[in-house]
Amino acid sequence: MTPTVATNLAVIPRGSVTPAAIEALTNAVTAEVRLLEDLIGVMRKQRSSVSGDDLQGVDDSVFATHRILVTLGEARRQRRSLSRLIAGTEDLGLRTLEDVLGDSMTDPLRDARDGLRAAALTLSREVETNRQMLRSALSTGGELMRGLYGPGEPANTYSAEKKDNEGKPTGGLLIDRQV
Repeated sequence: MTPTVATNLAVIPRGSVTPAAIEALTNAVTAEVRLLEDLIGVMRKQRSSVSGDDLQGVDDSVFATHRILVTLGEARRQRRSLSRLIAGTEDLGLRTLEDVLGDSMTDPLRDARDGLRAAALTLSREVETNRQMLRSALSTGGELMRGLYGPGEPANTYSAEKKDNEGKPTGGLLIDRQV
């Protein structure tokens, strides 16, 4: 623990946490778990859309991800507010929850906390899988376009070293004479 957190935990009054506050914290953590599970589902649908070349599905997954992330931000703000009420600090980590609450820690809160950890780890793996898949799809798409249309020339550039099909120089230096 950092010194700041240790200091904050030392001044937390044990046993002064109401059952209603514990229930509200349990509900907040449970809501975060549901949102992370929804996000995991969106990541899986996104992968399916990418592999099926479903552009509308990919677009829908981006919108759904944004919507869930906004809602998740609200849920986290609520949990921080409850942490401030319960422990006097917004920086109450899930790992220290049991130490802070002591005998007030309930089984439903413990289950919600463990579920949040598990969902976060699963989401992390899903996001990494999607990241790799999207990178591969973009690379494959770029290779396909180069194969169909050739490497192309950069726009608005000239080269003094252009050569024709027989390897003879075809151009020279282009001078811009505008003043």
